[in-house]
Amino acid sequence: MSHLEKPTSADHSEALKNRDTSISDLYQESIRKKIFLFGVLFLFLLVLIVYAIAVGYYDMSLPGIIKTLLGFGDGSGNIVIWNIRMPRIVAAIVTGCALGLSGVAMQSLLRNPLASPFTLGVSHGAAFGAAFSIVFLGAGMTAGSTIRMTGVEGLMLKNVYMVTLCAFLGAMIATAVILLLARLKKMSPESIILAGVAMSSLFTSGTILIQYFASEVEIASVVFWTFGDVTRSSWPEIGLLTMVTFAVIVYFVFVRWDLNAVSAGEDTARSLGLDVDRFRLYGMLLAALAASLATALHGVIAFLGLLAPHIGRRLIGADHRFLIPYSCLIGALLLLLADTAGRLIVGSGTLPVGVLTSFMGAPLFLYLLIRGLKR
Repeated sequence: MSHLEKPTSADHSEALKNRDTSISDLYQESIRKKIFLFGVLFLFLLVLIVYAIAVGYYDMSLPGIIKTLLGFGDGSGNIVIWNIRMPRIVAAIVTGCALGLSGVAMQSLLRNPLASPFTLGVSHGAAFGAAFSIVFLGAGMTAGSTIRMTGVEGLMLKNVYMVTLCAFLGAMIATAVILLLARLKKMSPESIILAGVAMSSLFTSGTILIQYFASEVEIASVVFWTFGDVTRSSWPEIGLLTMVTFAVIVYFVFVRWDLNAVSAGEDTARSLGLDVDRFRLYGMLLAALAASLATALHGVIAFLGLLAPHIGRRLIGADHRFLIPYSCLIGALLLLLADTAGRLIVGSGTLPVGVLTSFMGAPLFLYLLIRGLKR
């Protein structure tokens, strides 16, 4: 064919076919990269787990760890791993997953990058409930009680289950108020965030008022509870949190395409036949359930639910097929990394993990914001 001849329909079809093949290859390559990166992060989590088991006041070798995990360890190794370090490690992983999941769900459902359990008042509601139980329901900390607060000599929880229950109820009350206001007043996602900030301020003021009527020991108890600590729960509580978190993960994985539709816009989601209001209500309740239980068991762990989804979006984009597992994995990594660093910095495991997540989260989140603005 000379250069003066026009392309035939067959040539045009062949060009379209080659273009579609090229786009398909690029898409498949992008999927493979995301899966590979997830595998790398998961491998890093496994390495961090082994490192967290090995280091501490009682150092253990890798052969000793493997022997103990297989059931052939000595008495001291079994106690250190199964009674002290493994509950702490598993609690950090599951709590990080729960907070990362709730963060990505709230941000997507409200279409607001600032949404998280911390900014919506869920954590502050839990702190208020815990303070109320410690001061007014006799669940405070006194010497000679059963469960010691990490790093506080002579201060122990008299009734850890009462504190956990009241913290959970406080978190769910905060969630119920926010959702009720949104339902009755038809508030926009931006207004819901502002309502969450107002609820946070209200619960913080209530917690301060409770402390005003508390004794010195009770004030110390409330303050140290709010720091966040993954050593408080035992295997039954960890098992409960794991089951709830897994169930919520399964739900959001099942509705991942609906989350993509909502993220694209409410009009788009409604045009696809999605009842946005009902979907947002159920999703927010389940996300708050996971975050509330994690906060009730381990105290206020700031920034994690806000930060993990943003890191996930920077790595793989906003597709919830990958963003949900990435947010869970990154949340687990960050919390376990913070807890392990706290054990190594202090040497006795007395540095609360909530303090480290705040120090770690604030600068990193500001960096992500500045980098986003530059783009």
